[in-house]
Amino acid sequence: MATRRIPRPAAVAVALCAAALLAACAGASAAGCRKHVAKVTEYGAVGDGKRLNTAAFAKAVADLSERARDGGAALVVPPGKWLTGPFNLTSHFTLYLDEGAEILASQDMKDWPLIAPLPSYGRGRDEPGPRYSNFIAGSNLTDVIITGKNGTINGQGQVWWDKYHAKELQFTRGYLLELLYSNNIIISNVTFVDSPSWNLHPTYCTNVTISGVTILAPVHSPNTDGIDPDSSSHVKIEDCYIVSGDDCIAVKSGWDEYGIKFNMPSQHIIIRRLTCISPTSAMIALGSEMSGGIRDVRAEDNIAINTESAVRVKSGVGRGGFVKDIFVRGLSLHTMKWVFWMTGNYGQHPDNSSDPNAMPEVTGINYSDVFAENVTMAGRMEGIPNDPYTGICISNVTARLAPDAKKLQWNCTDVKGVTYDVTPKPCPELGAEGKPCAFPEEELIIGPHELPKCTY
Repeated sequence: MATRRIPRPAAVAVALCAAALLAACAGASAAGCRKHVAKVTEYGAVGDGKRLNTAAFAKAVADLSERARDGGAALVVPPGKWLTGPFNLTSHFTLYLDEGAEILASQDMKDWPLIAPLPSYGRGRDEPGPRYSNFIAGSNLTDVIITGKNGTINGQGQVWWDKYHAKELQFTRGYLLELLYSNNIIISNVTFVDSPSWNLHPTYCTNVTISGVTILAPVHSPNTDGIDPDSSSHVKIEDCYIVSGDDCIAVKSGWDEYGIKFNMPSQHIIIRRLTCISPTSAMIALGSEMSGGIRDVRAEDNIAINTESAVRVKSGVGRGGFVKDIFVRGLSLHTMKWVFWMTGNYGQHPDNSSDPNAMPEVTGINYSDVFAENVTMAGRMEGIPNDPYTGICISNVTARLAPDAKKLQWNCTDVKGVTYDVTPKPCPELGAEGKPCAFPEEELIIGPHELPKCTY
């Protein structure tokens, strides 16, 4: 029998206090060294939580952008509560949040201008047409760092959630951080709280490192995904702690015909040492917007607690695209509805219609070294009729059942694959005897070997 590679039991206890540990250790790595440094107070900002500082942040970034090519610049946000509307970043730039610093998003929707929809989505994700701006944004940037001593970026999303539930929004909610067409990004040692919708959304980006980040939202808040790499390449997500009302991480690449036309896959992605709590969603989702394709995703040594499912494939007729070469190993799962879940009937489409001939290709999905306890059901594996999900490999898995577990532990349709040393016994569609599943041996190099260690 192959040696199991299962996270140490002590990791569970560590996960339960991960937020506190991240805060305590935040000083270990801080902002990159920049030649020019300024505090937001130098531009007239007041940190009383009441005065609106949008103009001060905009002026600071504009001024510091002039120093970008002369050793770069850092904007320091000192302790205090800094209320502001949305603002943009610039290249060769560090946004540094000191200990006790909290940037508060304005709750007045008049401070959130409308912007164009993403070309790979064709419209806003919630509603047709344009969308509200993102809180912190940037496009065509290079060498951007968001870091500090575990300061907080607070989206104050309750007003947005309430209006969303009441169907009072005409346009799609903005995200807490969205960077477009950018490269060489580092986000570390920062806490993101109560986003109006998705939290971190690197889109059309390359070489992105997200490390030591805490993301918090009420578990029933709508669509508060943690980290969503979207049509992005070479993304590393590590040592993060996420409590979310939706998927903790969702890898995406555009929506239906717009994503097919834009044709930019998400690829070469590392997700490791993540701790996720999301009772109604996945630890890691692949899709559902995956029409530009998703490939070479490597998830390793991740923990989920009270989460609906682990690594879930989400697609459907009309999506097109592909999900392939997915490698997952070393999962520690505690109180799960499903250990394995694949969905081939995701039905949300941007124009309430889709091309019935745009069929997704899902193949080469590998899961190994999984320990799960208090599980309701081991596997719900649903491919697409006449377009089955193939090349599934599941090995070295133990799922201990909850007292109220389903009698039927595997429900499989339109899937094909092999298993090796899996308990409970898999469904016939995955019943062929395989061997331990693959995981790439070569290292995927993304971002700096070590995070920058200068402080301000």
